[in-house]
Amino acid sequence: MSEDFGQMLDETFRTFHTGEIVEGTVHDVKPDEIILSFGYKSEGIISKAEYSNDSSLDLTTVVQKGDKMEAKILKLNDGDGQVVLTYKRLAQDRGNKRLEEAFENKEILKGKVIKVLDGGLSVVVEDSRVFIPASLVSDTFEKDLSKFLDQEIEFVITEFNPRRRRIIGDRKQIVKAENEEKRKELFERISVGDVVEGVVKNITDFGCFIDLGGVDGLLHISEMSWGHIDSPKNLFKVGEEVKVIIKDINGSKIALSRKFEDENPWKGASEKYMIGNTVTGRVARMTDFGAFIELEPGIDALLHVSQISREHINKPSDVLKKGEEVTAKIVDFDEANKKISLSVKALLPDEPEDAGNAPEEAPEPEESPAEETASTEE
Repeated sequence: MSEDFGQMLDETFRTFHTGEIVEGTVHDVKPDEIILSFGYKSEGIISKAEYSNDSSLDLTTVVQKGDKMEAKILKLNDGDGQVVLTYKRLAQDRGNKRLEEAFENKEILKGKVIKVLDGGLSVVVEDSRVFIPASLVSDTFEKDLSKFLDQEIEFVITEFNPRRRRIIGDRKQIVKAENEEKRKELFERISVGDVVEGVVKNITDFGCFIDLGGVDGLLHISEMSWGHIDSPKNLFKVGEEVKVIIKDINGSKIALSRKFEDENPWKGASEKYMIGNTVTGRVARMTDFGAFIELEPGIDALLHVSQISREHINKPSDVLKKGEEVTAKIVDFDEANKKISLSVKALLPDEPEDAGNAPEEAPEPEESPAEETASTEE
């Protein structure tokens, strides 16, 4: 090589330094690496690990030969004469700058949840990661964080320390502020008697909490149906959409009901269940003093233990079973208190009189032969 040619090469390939940001052209791309020409005597290599955190990514699907792109020099010589470049860390540096500005300005950011961890969520904003602790994900406890995976969520940066890798996000205050606004709008809009739609949020033994749009209302088990409900879990599922009535508003508490008046079984009950009518129902539940017979959903009648049989019965469960069909006569109807009394005994035929127990009449005494003779002789 002549001195003139060597000098020309030195002038053509300028000096580069580790950590420098360069711009180049993609010379070639493979599924796991990018070869970048950027004016240096050697081409630079960007491995998949230095392009993205996604190990399953095929680089040929995101970069094409001839594309212009920037990268950061990690090593000018990796020992094999290759230049090692990184795209990911350059993007992270720029992302961190963006996060720092958002932290200082208390700006609301939006990022994608890329991983669900034991203690919270990992969110990416412009290739920089933000950790949102589980306690700061929502204004209520979120038992299952997996539902946030791959979702875009909003948050604010509450701690920014990239050197210690502590960039902390807070979604809770965003959710809380939104729910407060929704709560205010809802209470201005609703009134007692309104029929509204909601979503079942939580189910307990005593009722369901229904999300009405930022505000939860309680649907007590006694208000779930005109009929008897053994357990709310038999009737509802979390996430189910339901239509409910606003029964009462007390401060921030909302009581709900599913007892729609047009479905009230007591309408017209006075004609259907008149005293003297014979009805058939099923044993719904029993106590020591009697059995409650469901005549239809929402209407139960009491069959007192004394009205089950003419024979003495200690308790209804001695002769009846839950679900058993019973035919009885209505002996009392109290519409005001929604009470009906039944009697099986009243349908039993009258007992016949026991003639065998009546005293026999004594036969007239027959006259003896001696008396008969005496009478004749006279």
